[in-house]
Order: sequence, then C-alpha cells, then structure tokens
Amino acid sequence: MSDAPLLAIEGVSKIYRRGLLNRTPAFQLDVDFRIDKPAIVGVMGPNGAGKTTLFEMIAGSNVPTRGRVMVAGHDMQRVRYGERDRLAIHYHQSYQVRRFSRTRPDFVMEPAGSSYPVVHLFDEPQFNTQDGYIGFMLDFFRRLRSERRLVFICLHPTAALHLELLREVCERFFFVGDGQVRPFADYGTITADPRVRNYLGALAV
Repeated sequence: MSDAPLLAIEGVSKIYRRGLLNRTPAFQLDVDFRIDKPAIVGVMGPNGAGKTTLFEMIAGSNVPTRGRVMVAGHDMQRVRYGERDRLAIHYHQSYQVRRFSRTRPDFVMEPAGSSYPVVHLFDEPQFNTQDGYIGFMLDFFRRLRSERRLVFICLHPTAALHLELLREVCERFFFVGDGQVRPFADYGTITADPRVRNYLGALAV
C-alpha cells in the first residue's frame, strides 16, 4: 500500500439539476476531507441528505460534478471500471453495488494497484439480532481495521441499538446534512451537536 492517504476527497461537489433544460440545482453535496490512517468511521444523516451519494462517489460509481476522490493515491474516476472495487467496495445493506457511468474505454485507464479493497463502505447494513450475529459483524469491522483498511458504517438510526453499535465500534464520525459532510472527533461530540440531536429526536440522550 502506498504512503498516500487512504482516502482524500478534494474539493468535491455533486450537483443534481432539475432537468436537461432547467439547469437550476435541485440538490448539492459539498465534501472535502482526508483520512490518512486506518479507522472505523460512523456516518449519520437524514434520508435524502446524500449519504449514499457520498459512498457512490468514493467507490467511483457516481461521477463528481467537480473535484476528485483519491483512494490510496488513485483518482477513482481514472481507475479501470472492473478494478475499482479493489480500492473501494460499496455494500448497500447486504449487496455489493457495482454501477459505473462508462465515459471512456478501459484500456486508457489506470490499474487499481491493489488486490483487496482499501476502503469498505457499509451502507445501511442489516444487523440481525440473532445470537452472535452482531458480535460477528463488529469483530469483522475491527479485523478490517487491523488489516489497515478504512471502514465506513452508514446508519439511519431507528432504534437505540443502532446508536449503541456506532458508539461501540466507531472511532470518528461524519454527519451528512444541509449539503455538507461535517466531521466529529468521537461519539460524544457528534451526539452533543444541536443539529444531530434534532435529527435523532427521541433517540438523543
């Protein structure tokens, strides 16, 4: 693995417009951060705030309007389509997402330079409450981190259990809302933020 940051999102904006003729922005997500070291990162935010859009851009399946997403020193939009999941892999619930807007032929693009994903994106994973399953999943996330991977866990908490899981396993957090991705150093900091508390409602303690 190179000495480059595991993930660097550099001046990225994703703009969805109202139509082909009406170019008024309907939604815009602005993102700019970097993560140098292995970590388990929790992501929260309202439905429709752009959490899945963020994951899609990291995995290379959604093209930023501007800016670039770098995974282990590779611009994801320049990596061969069939090799992008060797850098960043996106799971929505239990299924791997593999959709790419093919804008140029594979032969002019770069190899991934990795045989195993550097960034693992778990988008609304299903936490079955049967005996042992949750422990298995948390151990899996920790094992990925111990192997120097970067793990994102995106949840829209609907029960106190979801918050307990995030507090148990995540080292740092992002909150996606109002077109921004805001960083938080730990669970206590994110749950103390008034915007996050308003989002969590009765779950906020």
